[in-house]
Amino acid sequence: MPAAFAIAAHPDDIEFLMAGTLIRLRDAGYEIHYMNLASGCCGTTQFDRNTIASMRRAEAQNACRRIGAKFHTNLVGDLEVFYDPKNLARLAAVVREVAPRVVLTHAPADYMEDHTNTCRLAVTAAFARGMPNFMTDPPRPIAPGPVTVYHAQPYGNRDPLRRLVRPEIFVDVADVHTLKTEMLAEHKTQKQWLDESQGVDSYLHAMRDLDAQVGKMSGRYRLAEGWRRHLHLGFCGPEDDPLVEALAANAFVDPTYATGVLGE
Repeated sequence: MPAAFAIAAHPDDIEFLMAGTLIRLRDAGYEIHYMNLASGCCGTTQFDRNTIASMRRAEAQNACRRIGAKFHTNLVGDLEVFYDPKNLARLAAVVREVAPRVVLTHAPADYMEDHTNTCRLAVTAAFARGMPNFMTDPPRPIAPGPVTVYHAQPYGNRDPLRRLVRPEIFVDVADVHTLKTEMLAEHKTQKQWLDESQGVDSYLHAMRDLDAQVGKMSGRYRLAEGWRRHLHLGFCGPEDDPLVEALAANAFVDPTYATGVLGE
């Protein structure tokens, strides 16, 4: 059974940006894995660091359990997701254990550094999966074989300079949105925090609004998640696109998406 590995920064990021696609992959026969690199320890004005981290881990485990995913615990605290050898060695060990065919992670440029650094770590951990001379922590045998990395939409569907980001791939999540919402609702500690820190009237409605924006961009779906496929070099074949292949009935590639070719 192929594996799909969602690697995000904080508890609730998978729910906001990736959960619908992860559910679709599960239904297509994938073994699904769920990991947040940071503990969520700064997402509160009510509780101390250790208390909120414990609460948010339990919320993430409950959300993970709803879809039958395998939970992998966090590595660091909030604002400690640095692209450094220690974090890379620890994440690479998990990637080798999972040996994913598909990696779902953040956009290469997002509104805050934990997201951006999670993306960088996930990409390099996937790249190093088959390198025997790269030492993981703890040591793990290499995981040879192709892996395709997909980048979710940045939060808010805009990059850090406010520019709208259009996906290459659209995944219809309307039929699984109730389950996606139930997953996000497990993160009860975030209702007050998001209201206070980001002016979000309701995090559940905010998530739906984001998916509706992507659905509108698709011109086809009511609610959608968007993805961009990472360059294949060092990861998989140039035409490999296991996400679209697995979700053919519920996904499509935007034919107008273009990366450009140097020299042309």
